[in-house]
Amino acid sequence: MSKPIVAIVGRPNVGKSTLFNQIGKRRVSIVDDMAGVTRDRIYMDATWLNHEFTLIDTGGIEIKSADKILTEIRTQAKIAVDEADVIVFVVDGRAGLTADDEAVAKFLRGSKKPIVLAVNKIDTPQQETYEFYGLGLGEPIGISASNALNLGDLLDAVVKNLPQSEIDVRDDDEIRIAVIGRPNVGKSSLVNAMLGEERVIVSEIPGTTRDAIDTHFFVDGTKFTLIDTAGMRRKSKIEEPVERYSVIRSLRAIDRADVVLMLIEAPTGVTEQDKKIAGYAHDSGKGCVIVVNKWDIFPNKHDRSTNRFTDDLRERLGFLQYAPVVYVSALTGQRVERVTELVKFVAEQQSMRIQTSILNELIRDAVAVNPPPSKKGKSAKIFFVTQADICPPKFIIFVNEPELLHFSYLRFIENRLRESFGFEGTPLKFVVRKHNDNSD
Repeated sequence: MSKPIVAIVGRPNVGKSTLFNQIGKRRVSIVDDMAGVTRDRIYMDATWLNHEFTLIDTGGIEIKSADKILTEIRTQAKIAVDEADVIVFVVDGRAGLTADDEAVAKFLRGSKKPIVLAVNKIDTPQQETYEFYGLGLGEPIGISASNALNLGDLLDAVVKNLPQSEIDVRDDDEIRIAVIGRPNVGKSSLVNAMLGEERVIVSEIPGTTRDAIDTHFFVDGTKFTLIDTAGMRRKSKIEEPVERYSVIRSLRAIDRADVVLMLIEAPTGVTEQDKKIAGYAHDSGKGCVIVVNKWDIFPNKHDRSTNRFTDDLRERLGFLQYAPVVYVSALTGQRVERVTELVKFVAEQQSMRIQTSILNELIRDAVAVNPPPSKKGKSAKIFFVTQADICPPKFIIFVNEPELLHFSYLRFIENRLRESFGFEGTPLKFVVRKHNDNSD
């Protein structure tokens, strides 16, 4: 089920990023601290009062400016507004109501989206916000992003406007695929190649994502569903592809997918935007296949080109060491048949369960070879490990002192699990819990 999207917008220097960061600092956000995952994002997943949503930061909007960079920022913000379910419009309480605020308000009213008006830089309850009623956006909520004043009131208003959760009906035996990546890397071409004439397309039906079309097809008796990533099979309403916000178009599809196909353009290689998009899929616990497209036009190829490209992928996308890589040309159909084979394989790996007895035998052997670290003369002791879930596989490790089990040792355990059982294409999740040893 996809998370609703909340976009923070406003003119420059009103405190949008401060508000975005304050929500994270207040631990409202759910952010994975897994080493190697890029963190310079303009979005984060958050919860408030048991409501989950994705928060998007945007650049300052200057409606009337003809400056090329400011025009680009305005286009980027429009993408965020178009994708959002709720808009938080931030204004500056110290500066008062400005003509630029009114211009932005007019722009936002045209979206017909729910708008929560946040008057920032209100440092005391006595400061008035009444003049902002003139924007015609309902009751202004006075906040101070820098010290979290009235942050709860603001988030209460946000979740009140979130759409009702939709029931995502699915077949138990289907594998859902999201094709993700930067603009112009060949997502539409890959989809068309995967849905070639040899495939039996069952139907195209609306998905729970707004305006999305899910396409069902069978390959060798396995049912697959391609999830539309907000425009991958049709022309976008936004004519100009904007790199910074292209990630927004993938968020909803990733949330609903079992396995994502992360497209990398071979001639360009891995970019920072690729890291952002792939990082969200990793954090969301989705299975992943890295698809290097346009391999037919990769320059100066030789017999070790794939090895060297893969090495670079592993270095640049360090958090996706587990993801298989396939080199294709969506345009010519080269090796496209391998994509669905790998998707099916990764889905099986995601669903793998290890018997508790076998799991603990492996952990005992691992501990004998490489004992857990000690701190201040006290050593971590692993009592018991159990697999709690699948898709992604989740393991609970019971220890004497959780803080003694460093993440580097968890990485060692992860490597041993992968060496023994595979788990190719899927992240592994670990929860460390305290276990009282009553044996003494």
